[in-house]
Amino acid sequence: MPTHGSMTKAGKVRKQTPKIEPKPRKNLPPRIRNRMKYIVRFIERKEELVAGRRRRR
Repeated sequence: MPTHGSMTKAGKVRKQTPKIEPKPRKNLPPRIRNRMKYIVRFIERKEELVAGRRRRR
């Protein structure tokens, strides 16, 4: 079975490619973003109801 290239050339292209630094993230990761949404929607809402304040939607 023929091979697709010699092992001496393995990784040649990746080593020649210039390193580019990653761009800074604009948004929070989804796990953290969803947690914050949960707190706003459910935890703070529950605290409002317990305190006796009702918010109109």
